[in-house]
Amino acid sequence: MSKTKNGIILKTAREIEIIKEGGKLLRQCLQLVREAAVERARTKDLDQLAYDFIVSHGGRPAFKGYRGFPATLCISVNEEVVHGIPNNRRLKAGDIVSVDCGLAWQGLIADSATTIAVGEIDPKLQKLLKVTEESLYLGIAQAQAGNYVQDISRAVQEHVEGHGFSVVRDLVGHGVGKDLHEEPQVPNYVSKDKGAKLEPGMVIAIEPMVNTGTFEVVSKRDGWTIVTLDKGHSAHFEHTVAITNNGPMILTNGE
Repeated sequence: MSKTKNGIILKTAREIEIIKEGGKLLRQCLQLVREAAVERARTKDLDQLAYDFIVSHGGRPAFKGYRGFPATLCISVNEEVVHGIPNNRRLKAGDIVSVDCGLAWQGLIADSATTIAVGEIDPKLQKLLKVTEESLYLGIAQAQAGNYVQDISRAVQEHVEGHGFSVVRDLVGHGVGKDLHEEPQVPNYVSKDKGAKLEPGMVIAIEPMVNTGTFEVVSKRDGWTIVTLDKGHSAHFEHTVAITNNGPMILTNGE
């Protein structure tokens, strides 16, 4: 049975295995969406595709209905950072599309995101996607028992800023599993607080959100969609990761 320590829910080996099972389905779902995210595809059709896949495999879309969110996927295009609501918008060649999804499996939640290029994209955007994904894995490499959250934050921020991009500060990664958002917070930038000490049983969502220009963001009138203040492009990659005695275990890579 899982236990709570300093407000953080530590998961049992079996609970981690269940999250990993859900994470495998989630990986398949995101791959299906990636293949369908082509020129002229409507974002609401991608959302329906994900919903049908998850439900038909016995899972539950963890985002749908969460705090009133109306969809299975958060789909955020170009200057949209996160929490975009799927609609009738059709994708265009040159767009970048961030797709974030949560999947509940046997009562436990896995959370993952990826950013997709639609057709040929600008070389600077290719670099943005590459650097953002690299920063995710550099952060994951620091998710070692005995380290602190800040070690993850530093790895992400240094890589991103070293390539001339910026990390969003208003939104952060988080604990996940029993609920969609748990303690601890996992920022992608270094602050004075080194954050929680990492220990086996912790399950966290590490999710760099990286902008071409300023790190500043604002909310759209729909109350959900977050966009860059300067209308620059943004990319988002995320994995759910368990802290173990043998190093970080990625639960959403399909393995």
